[in-house]
Amino acid sequence: MNKILLVDDESDILEFLSYNLEQAGYKVKVANNGEEGVKVAKSFIPDLILLDMMMPEMDGVETCEMIREIDDLKNVVIAFLTARGEDYSQIAGFDAGADDYILKPIKPKVLMSRVKALLKRSVSPTVVPTKSDQIIIGDLEINLKRYEVVVNGESINLPKKEFKLLVLLCEKPGEVRTREEIMDKVWGTEVIVGDRTIDVHIRKLREKLGEGFIDTIKGVGYKIIG
Repeated sequence: MNKILLVDDESDILEFLSYNLEQAGYKVKVANNGEEGVKVAKSFIPDLILLDMMMPEMDGVETCEMIREIDDLKNVVIAFLTARGEDYSQIAGFDAGADDYILKPIKPKVLMSRVKALLKRSVSPTVVPTKSDQIIIGDLEINLKRYEVVVNGESINLPKKEFKLLVLLCEKPGEVRTREEIMDKVWGTEVIVGDRTIDVHIRKLREKLGEGFIDTIKGVGYKIIG
């Protein structure tokens, strides 16, 4: 049974979501604020977290960042619940390590469809190692089994989507991966994400890897410099 954590400061939203998810057979726990959400997540270890963006004291972005720092939760799927569709809001969420957005209000059938698609990510990784558990490109080393990335001898932590994107680029060094291919293989065709999603994740990878690893092919996509 998949486990879902709901974090929202509006009790009616929690009641609506938890009722529909429990009726669909999911094990659900709720939290009324970000701080409580982090505590529950540590003990519950959910497969999916639906996290409200706008909460008092600790907002969704800060909560997401704290969750991503917990080793047992680095790869949990996180989707923001928000009535805000502005680009800057989505960029802040993706920067914090979110996987997707669900806009309020949402109908029960649509909610179930989105939840199924999100949970599919946690059990069916897009990038699967075939010949080796390790990729080495110059000063970049990736261990596919342990989800470890080492650059110039230093270990760096990557959220699941950044890790998948990096592995996809590194599978064929020097070969351009189109934006459409990246979206399909890393995010999947069932989930709708913002136009800036890939750009945000590429930017975050460059910040962590350093310059000289990822090259932009204007109007086409990206490649790892082999």
